[in-house]
Amino acid sequence: MTDSALGRTPARTYLGSNRDSSRQHNLSTVLQLVHSTGGISRAQLTRTTGLNRSTIAALVGELSQLGLAVESDLDPAQQHGRPSIMIEPSPAALALAVNPDVDVVSVALVSLGGHIVNTVRFHTVRAPSGVEVVNIVTAIYAGMRTSLPAGHRIMGVGLAIPGLVRPDDGTVIDAPHLGWQDEPLSSRLGEAMGLPVFSANDAVVGARAQAAFGAGRGVADLVYLYGGASGIGGGVISDGRLIRGATGFAGQLGHTHVRTGGAACTCGSAGCLEAEVTRAALVEAVGLPAGEIEDLEEALLEKLQDGSGNERLRSVIQQQTGLLAVGLKSVMSLINPSVVVLGGFLRILVRAAPGALEEALSGSGTRGPWENVRIELAPLGDDPILIGAAELVFEPLLADPAGFLQRPAGQ
Repeated sequence: MTDSALGRTPARTYLGSNRDSSRQHNLSTVLQLVHSTGGISRAQLTRTTGLNRSTIAALVGELSQLGLAVESDLDPAQQHGRPSIMIEPSPAALALAVNPDVDVVSVALVSLGGHIVNTVRFHTVRAPSGVEVVNIVTAIYAGMRTSLPAGHRIMGVGLAIPGLVRPDDGTVIDAPHLGWQDEPLSSRLGEAMGLPVFSANDAVVGARAQAAFGAGRGVADLVYLYGGASGIGGGVISDGRLIRGATGFAGQLGHTHVRTGGAACTCGSAGCLEAEVTRAALVEAVGLPAGEIEDLEEALLEKLQDGSGNERLRSVIQQQTGLLAVGLKSVMSLINPSVVVLGGFLRILVRAAPGALEEALSGSGTRGPWENVRIELAPLGDDPILIGAAELVFEPLLADPAGFLQRPAGQ
């Protein structure tokens, strides 16, 4: 991933001796800035890249012709000098983002700049198979396309998977909560839709989204921890770069050990964070019907406020908060982040007991890397996951805009 995709400003870029290579690099640099900022003036592009105004004008013109950028009104923030035109990512350049889980398949159209255009959540009575996910996604996509304006272009499909994904071909090696092993979902979906498909772990793509557009924007050292129906996953940004690991499986923070002799985990161990801190325990304590799980956070907070039968719920919250703190201490000791972003049901623990997580982290009185870590909450819902899935599609487009658009369909 490029630095700009993580919310960092690229180094100044100058034209080199190889004209074609320089043009590709400069086109990429400009589009990355437009994408990551959501809109930037020509004057700012000139200052940031070090390129002259005529070169910036030519690059912006090419991006406009490619359908990737649009020139809009003058920069309202500019106080002095000649007014500068704003360059914004084209709303017609889209990615289809998909996040299958044990009880819902979420599908969204996301435009350049990380803007969600449309979201559909298809609820299932059980974990869907790979073939069922393909059928659900293709049906939803067919409906979405009818409402799109003329001139739109779907660049590809981004899959956020609650499991281990092989980086080279997108095969889901293991998604235990879905019951998948060696599931070729990427190839199945690519064949059905005729679009390129890019896959990665759901929490990892959530970290990408937080770093690019969310609470971790501009943060060089970040941990994103996401709790969903399929357990807890994580993504790590260190020194501005996403940690992938030797085979792309880094960030399985849900398997951090937090309790000796604890509950059995799908990884074969016991006492892992995702086995001990679960959405199911909160749902049970609240007494929420299966069809209302999306309202868990609101329902839980209301129950705490009305004072009826809260002892069981408070006990579950206290236990899960303490175990989350144990896991976070281990993660902080290993990675030393400046910010930890909590998403999914994990944000509920912070909202239900304000200050309790921070107290648990510092309760031992010992000094450590957790002292100055800022805890942030991701937005409610799965939007960071879907935005991150779209980033999988946009990454090769941002790296080589013209080259990517020249590829045959499905590649």
